[in-house]
Amino acid sequence: MSDRYSQLVNTPVGKIIAKNVGLPQPVQLDRWRPGQPVVAGEVLLGAALGGRLAAPAARVLADARARARTADDEAGKAAKEAKLDASAWDAAAAGEGDRFKALVFDASGIKDSTQLRELWVFFHPTIRRVERSGRVIVLGTPPEECASPKEATAQRALEGFVRSVGKEVRKGATAQLIYVAPGAENQLDSTLRFFLSPRSAYVSGQVVRVAAAEDPPELDWERPLTGKVALVTGASRGIGEAIARTLARDGAHVVGLDVPALASDLERVTREIRGSHLLADITDPDAPAQILDHLESEHEGVDVIVHNAGVTRDKTLGRMDEERWTVLMDINLTAQERIGDALLERDLLRKGGRVVTVSSMSGIAGNAGQTNYATSKAGVIGMVQSMAPVFAEKQATINAVAPGFIETQMTAAMPFATREIGRRLNSLAQGGKPVDVAETIAWFASPASGGINGQVVRVCGQSLLGA
Repeated sequence: MSDRYSQLVNTPVGKIIAKNVGLPQPVQLDRWRPGQPVVAGEVLLGAALGGRLAAPAARVLADARARARTADDEAGKAAKEAKLDASAWDAAAAGEGDRFKALVFDASGIKDSTQLRELWVFFHPTIRRVERSGRVIVLGTPPEECASPKEATAQRALEGFVRSVGKEVRKGATAQLIYVAPGAENQLDSTLRFFLSPRSAYVSGQVVRVAAAEDPPELDWERPLTGKVALVTGASRGIGEAIARTLARDGAHVVGLDVPALASDLERVTREIRGSHLLADITDPDAPAQILDHLESEHEGVDVIVHNAGVTRDKTLGRMDEERWTVLMDINLTAQERIGDALLERDLLRKGGRVVTVSSMSGIAGNAGQTNYATSKAGVIGMVQSMAPVFAEKQATINAVAPGFIETQMTAAMPFATREIGRRLNSLAQGGKPVDVAETIAWFASPASGGINGQVVRVCGQSLLGA
């Protein structure tokens, strides 16, 4: 469904009215298309003294053939070490027209609260130079991995900084914090590329932890899932269809799964992406065996499983009958657990496997009339966090996305006022698209994302509700 308000305030007259009245002014977000560079514009790299992440970041920028400049001596040394062709940028001598598509700052050298001033030093002269749909990325050390309480305190402070910046930059720009554990510097590529690129258009204000893992394989970054088999549940329409199309675009053979009643839609989607399909009700007692038998006989295993299938059965708790509770919980949560248990028991997830599940902002912030739904989606987060060590033992990962307001058939059916409130209550002042969820899942699914496990990333434009 089109967002007519966004269309109106982006007309010449609409821009003037919105600015004078103080109305939200959402801009059309840049979204990735095959063949695009990782970042279409200059990147400014800066670093606090004594950091360890500027050089790995510079290496990623060099590999991505990004146009870059450096803001200080630390960043200059890092660029030289990484063989990144980057000239120095002097804030005092900068012209009014100097603009950056991304600001990347290594804050890992900040060891106590007095050194947090380094954030102001780098961002004060640069933050208003961020272009439309630009990126602000801060790199740090996980507080739990810090050498002292003072360092942990300072590194934890980065979260408040980044979340606030995400609400200030506007113009479709986003801000993220990437905590990189000591020893995980070689795991930065996938995450930094994702957050720099238009693939992360509707993700903002997020904190991601990157841990040490096996060296990532050499990849074709245009088609990182080449040769992989991916199962996507609920793949016939909406977000599930977008996930299937995006994983296929990235090279995977997609096995789309949905209920028999949606057979025609599912067959259309999988035919168009040259995948295959499987009809099953995931709540049936024999569904896990049926699904895994198919994956074993047809593909000798699976590399990626995306648990997308889910339903809503909204009612306030006092008016909710038992069936609304039980059926929803079975589809949204229990079925995922049963499939996961069978998957581990039969050892069909290949080395480097990825499990990604779809939670919701309702599972984080709660929602009136959705006690059942919010419970199931919070349970999904609990499953991801509790099962992460189990999957790590199998040299695999499990992560979750938590969508906010996404433009789907379901949100199109909302009352007008509710729909408009949902769209505007985030830093980007608009709804997301199914492809925004799909792109985040594709990042989790990448063979280069082995250092990301047990994470929950919101795809919500930095919703003003929830954590």
